[in-house]
Amino acid sequence: MEPGSRGAAPGGVSVSAVLPAGGSGERLGGATPKQFCAVQGRPLVSYAVRAMERISWISDIIVVVSPENIETMKTIIEKYGHKRVTVVEGGITRHRSIFNGLKVFAENEFSSSLLQKPEVVIIHDAVRPFVEEDIISKVVMAAKEHGAAGAIRPLVSTVIASAADGCLDHSLERARYRASEMPQAFLFDIIYEAYQQCTDYDLDYGTECLHLALKYCKTNAKLVEGTADLWKVTYKRDLYAAESIIKDNLSQQVCVITNVKETLAQVGFLLLESLKSQIKVEAISVSLSKNNSCLQNVVSGQCYNFVCVNDKSCALQETQELVDMLERSNIPLLYPVVLISVHLDISNNSFSIGMEDLNMIKKFARETKKKNILVYGLLIQYKDPLLLQETVNSAAALIMALIKDRNPELIGQLLVA
Repeated sequence: MEPGSRGAAPGGVSVSAVLPAGGSGERLGGATPKQFCAVQGRPLVSYAVRAMERISWISDIIVVVSPENIETMKTIIEKYGHKRVTVVEGGITRHRSIFNGLKVFAENEFSSSLLQKPEVVIIHDAVRPFVEEDIISKVVMAAKEHGAAGAIRPLVSTVIASAADGCLDHSLERARYRASEMPQAFLFDIIYEAYQQCTDYDLDYGTECLHLALKYCKTNAKLVEGTADLWKVTYKRDLYAAESIIKDNLSQQVCVITNVKETLAQVGFLLLESLKSQIKVEAISVSLSKNNSCLQNVVSGQCYNFVCVNDKSCALQETQELVDMLERSNIPLLYPVVLISVHLDISNNSFSIGMEDLNMIKKFARETKKKNILVYGLLIQYKDPLLLQETVNSAAALIMALIKDRNPELIGQLLVA
């Protein structure tokens, strides 16, 4: 999923990124720093790393963490298969951590093996998981031209100043001001020189990198209008908001897979027609045992939801083949993939799936969960052709609920439509 971009960096410059991730997360509350809190089963910092990693023209990604979290970060890199990442020990403040991240390109004393110094360096908070290549490209291009650049957003609230007695002193004209966001980008030599010159007070109490470039290198940053999703996770409610955004992003498309059997094809057609009003649907009629380029394209695209319509006798076999294909595509390392195995029951019995079948489904789902694939079972009982559309509509509603909720506690269950 999300294949890396192709081609050179904007403007043909070499680019690397520094992600400060050394905060304690005091405002979030709890024992775990916010950058290591799980969102959809994956640490927040991993999303930020992936946002940079999927852009092939970013040569190196430096993640700066506090000394006690170095091993934790290395474990995350290994578990999620991150590439081009170097973990660096941070300082006691944000600016000191960023400075340490820059030093790996410039100081032999700081790093045993210097990385190649980039022309442009991106600085982006590890707790800002939603950043797209478009805005990164824009700040890189602006930094190449102006020496420094940063994303901004309009102020949501009016900024006021209070007097010594706690009463209103004055307010700022909101239309004239902007909130400074991330990513920011700099010509490496400019931001590195700024950090070399800045005072201990700046290193200990400052937060704005653009200000350092202006103060010490007389480099006036170009401000680039950013999108609404550049906010950072600060409080616990932000974690819930981030999870909601991820779930919504993952619930935009579903691939419905059927084979060529007449009855299955009919149910698959009715199912996708019912789903079309709620979600983008890719419909594929194929035997999973065969190499199918159309399905491969869907798997390697940005689809994280799959519905496989089977007759119950071969459901697990074909579902396993789809799991194998998903594993080869590398998507389980990114976000939880939902795989719904739809069992079509055309027998005359009220419930023809036995306990052995149910136990096999549960065992299979437990194993695939380790690969970040969430498997659910759904039974469509095809008894009365006149009621088939109603039954399929109920099945579609259950499918949408599973896709949107992505609840790992429901894996291996067999729901009945």
